Amino acid sequence: MAGPLLRSGVRRFPWLCNVLLYGSLFSAGDAAQQLLQRRPGQEPDWAQTRHVALVALSFHGNFNYVWLRGLERALPGRAPGAVLAKVLCDQLVGAPVAILAFYTGMSILQGKENIFSDCKKKFWNTYKTGLMYWPFVQLSNFVLVPVYLRTAYTGLCGFLWAIFICFSQQSGDGTAKSAFLWFQREKVNADGEPSEK
Repeated sequence: MAGPLLRSGVRRFPWLCNVLLYGSLFSAGDAAQQLLQRRPGQEPDWAQTRHVALVALSFHGNFNYVWLRGLERALPGRAPGAVLAKVLCDQLVGAPVAILAFYTGMSILQGKENIFSDCKKKFWNTYKTGLMYWPFVQLSNFVLVPVYLRTAYTGLCGFLWAIFICFSQQSGDGTAKSAFLWFQREKVNADGEPSEK
């Protein structure tokens, strides 16, 4: 019952459904990242999650919705050349805009004096890390997903990205290495000694 109702809702209200789903999944990524980093007795920082939700709902969801539809209009179809051109455009234009908006938006909402500080420190590392993930996500998006669901699919894949980028914004340096080192350090602390393979 819910499946047909959800599908008809997405078709009737694609912008609203896509943006809400994107924002919800991105916010859930921040909450998951906090749960992974949380120490015993430490409460989650729900203000941080609200900030992520605000950035995701006000900018990222809307930007992705307009951006992905614009790419489809400019480069229609699923032919290999069109798909590769869309992936390239997305990585050269869309990705930098999204990363800049995230770090800047979070800095504004957190009341930081220099709102571009995180961008200056972490942009290139985050962008390079994104190049290991997003081209593959968008390739599958442009080949397999109908246009009206592409923002929602990006949000679904963005859940994992949100875990990484929220970690980077709070305590990482924008590299996958910093996230892996943190995760390994947590595993060592939980086990009491390094795990052996």
